[in-house]
Order: sequence, then structure tokens, then C-alpha cells
Amino acid sequence: QVQLVESGGGLVQPGGSLRLSCAASGFTFSSYAMSWYRQAPGKERELVATIRSTDGRTNYASSVKDRFTISRDNSKNEMYLQMSSLKPEDTAVYYCNAQYVSWPQHAFWGQGTQVTVSS
Repeated sequence: QVQLVESGGGLVQPGGSLRLSCAASGFTFSSYAMSWYRQAPGKERELVATIRSTDGRTNYASSVKDRFTISRDNSKNEMYLQMSSLKPEDTAVYYCNAQYVSWPQHAFWGQGTQVTVSS
């Protein structure tokens, strides 16, 4: 049974930091590119950051670059998102995504964790 379970969300003041975690099970974690997405109220889900399975290369949305850091630990089947200098516009539900980029392509999603940045 495939599971992606996010944790670490919460309420934080502007300028603060949070670390999100995604625990994976039920599939070969190291073979999947892993990403964080977010969705704010009334907005479409957007890609925040991706870390590749092959070489660990990362990509970030321009809105979070230099503030967020994505990482993964294949030995623990976990992915992380270290968020710093948080802004109110970072408020959203953050989702963990696992993407198999070879054939047949498919993806798994977590249930999401709420991040609220407010004073």
C-alpha cells in the first residue's frame, strides 16, 4: 500500500522557519523524483521544488528560491522541505509528490499539511 505522509506544518510568524517532512512507504522511494507542491485558497496547485532520483539535482520555483531547501534521505524513505524567511504568501497546503519518470509514468500524492504564515 503506497503512502506519502506529510508532517511539520503549522502556524509561524513572518520571517520564521519550518521544516516539512514526507515519509514514503509501499514503493521504491529511490526510483522516484520527489517534489513539494502547494495550494493556496482559491489558487491552483503549484510546484514548489523538485529533487531528482538519479543525481539529487534540485529545482525551485522562483518565488521560493534562496529561501527553501528540498532534500531527501533514501535510506529513510523521507523527503524534506526546509523553509526559511517565510512570508504570508507562503500560506498554503503543502503536498508531497512522488513521480516515476520512466515507463509507465505515474505519480503518488500525500494528503497535505497546512502551513500558515501570519502574525
